[in-house]
Amino acid sequence: MTTETKLETPGTNGDPHLSRVLKPIHLWALAVGLVISGNYFGWSYGFGAGGPMGLAIALIPVTIFYVTFILSYSELATAIPHAGGPSAYARRAMGPFWGYINGISCLIEFVFAPPAIALAVGGYIHFLIPPVPAMVATVVAFLFFIFVNYLGMKTSATVELVVTVIALVGLAIYWVAAAPHFSMARVMSDPILPFGTKGVMAAVPFAIWFYLAIEGGAMAAEEMVNPQKDIPKGFLSGMGTLMIMGFLTLFLTAGIADYNLVTAVDFPLPIALAQVFGENSAIVVLVNIIGLFGLIASLHGIIVGYSRQTYAMARTGYLPKFLAYVDPKHHTPVWALLLPGLVGLGVAMTGLTATVITISVFGSIVLYLLSLISLFILRVKEPNLKRPFKVWYPVIPAISFLMALFCLYSVFISSIPALKWVAIVYAVAIAYYFIWGNKNIRPFEEEFGVLDELDA
Repeated sequence: MTTETKLETPGTNGDPHLSRVLKPIHLWALAVGLVISGNYFGWSYGFGAGGPMGLAIALIPVTIFYVTFILSYSELATAIPHAGGPSAYARRAMGPFWGYINGISCLIEFVFAPPAIALAVGGYIHFLIPPVPAMVATVVAFLFFIFVNYLGMKTSATVELVVTVIALVGLAIYWVAAAPHFSMARVMSDPILPFGTKGVMAAVPFAIWFYLAIEGGAMAAEEMVNPQKDIPKGFLSGMGTLMIMGFLTLFLTAGIADYNLVTAVDFPLPIALAQVFGENSAIVVLVNIIGLFGLIASLHGIIVGYSRQTYAMARTGYLPKFLAYVDPKHHTPVWALLLPGLVGLGVAMTGLTATVITISVFGSIVLYLLSLISLFILRVKEPNLKRPFKVWYPVIPAISFLMALFCLYSVFISSIPALKWVAIVYAVAIAYYFIWGNKNIRPFEEEFGVLDELDA
């Protein structure tokens, strides 16, 4: 049975707390930056799964899902602008256990995604500076961006904005260079669907890479200057940007080179350009270098996400209290930054990249489903809850929920070998909850008292 105990709240009564310093442009940069590495690596494996048109067809329902989900998620994030994000929404709607499960799903997504990105960063650095071993570069990059996050949210957000803009410039250079050489005949090469409908379904997890982790922006809600007005601006502009990016990158890559050349590589854009301009051409080298900024933007942004989720769950009482400690000078959650980062480094060193990515994707889809269920429940349970942004209910959330089920099914049937690891991670998390995590949960009213200042 769950017990709720009154605990001293970090961040109140004069204690160090998170600082409100972010504006819509910062949330846009965080939302786009969290995801932008998905344009630089990972997605092209979908060509091998379903061919160019198979991946393009898979991207349609995935895009419909993310557009409808972000609209729905913006309602939750503005009504409950809490650092716990999905954990807070599910707890308010369904109680402590489901709040914990949604928070854990978010942590699974955000702790298991960085190892793959960090390995790609290490690979890029090793490619550009061969004497530097890839694993050494991976570890140094991971620890460096944990340190950057420690310096404060304003510093972190500024860095994220800069590297995201540079990464976007790199994509724009790629699109402009590729467009004159685009051929629709390459995209529509025979057979159009080399692996049939099964290939389309198998391509869904790679289509998800174009948007995975955008929801992490909600965990910066307590650091927004005006979260109830600015969250929709940042989220929706970010979603529009990512949608354009995904389709341009997919079609232009398929239209300038034999797609089989990029189906199993982590640097699809330079390799595709090299077929047109030559391997050592300046444009190829430039896109290769800027690609590193895309990876850095996502790695840096996901560190922001996992640290705020860990901090919020510790503040609630789900996780050990020391994880909610906030540095009095920089107003950053120190142990919530460091401990999950060390776990991520350990996972990276296993080398099980494909399995790690699958675990991360499963965590994200569980998060999406539980967050949407929370929206439906809160509409019934708390009809008078202050909702500065309202989605077209119930049509948009219903479409999003159906699309989320489609994504879950697609990932499930294409990732059966990894399911045992997903089951193990959730089994350990649930066992922890019943042994320890439900013993010191902060009372509902006290936990959500952090939002009172917004209602003034």
